[in-house]
Amino acid sequence: MPVRRIAESSGTSISRSELAAIPAHSILDGSSVPLPLYQKVKDSILERITAGALQPGARIPSEHEIVAAQGVSRMTVNRALRELTDAGILVRVQGVGTFVADRKPQSALVEIKSIADEIAARGGRHEAEIRVLRAELAPVALAELLGILDGSRVFHSVIVHRENGVPIQLEDRYVNPAVALDYLSQDFTRVTPSEYLLSIAALTEIEHVIEAMHPDRALCRLLKIEAGEPCLVLRRRTWSGVHVATVARFIHPGSRYRLGSRFRPNGPTLG
Repeated sequence: MPVRRIAESSGTSISRSELAAIPAHSILDGSSVPLPLYQKVKDSILERITAGALQPGARIPSEHEIVAAQGVSRMTVNRALRELTDAGILVRVQGVGTFVADRKPQSALVEIKSIADEIAARGGRHEAEIRVLRAELAPVALAELLGILDGSRVFHSVIVHRENGVPIQLEDRYVNPAVALDYLSQDFTRVTPSEYLLSIAALTEIEHVIEAMHPDRALCRLLKIEAGEPCLVLRRRTWSGVHVATVARFIHPGSRYRLGSRFRPNGPTLG
């Protein structure tokens, strides 16, 4: 049976056996809980990365070297490296070694944010190129996703988003006119569709699906990537009250982007 873990407010996790070894008074009076050894190994590596001593692509010391330097077991080191790898901070290459992962922009999965805000938060410059902005008649499959009649009018936009001049996202979005009647009159080089839609309609439900794809020639040209480079695709459907508001897909070059999220559940959980 797997060991149940208890999450501390600091983000450190300790097992029941580790918790049992702590005197009861230290838990009740709020005194500090000692960090597990694997966490100390993780912290030492993270400190070197944060300080710039280990740059992206740099090889970190081997498990044997870390064991000798920190006086911990190989199992402890292995766990620390495994968790850092799972978090995307390190990359382990079988038979070669463990390296600091390249830093990639990361987009939120659960919440909806303007990509312009995400880029600005990283200190970058956002640019938007409008490729399509028009009204169209919805084919059967799209009408079903939007919950409207086949052949109904929908708004369609296709936008290439760039960070510091480099394409990082192709946004292909269909909008229900019942939710955003003035969608086509917006200047999406100044405000992103997400920012505009969030300002006029309260979203009540979000559906996300993530998949990988191989881009065709047209997509390679738009994103300025080599043929064969895989892309990450986030498919999103949103609701505002009784209406499906949007159906969209966001395509990112796999080498320039990653998708991730951290959120707090609504209620208490165990395990």
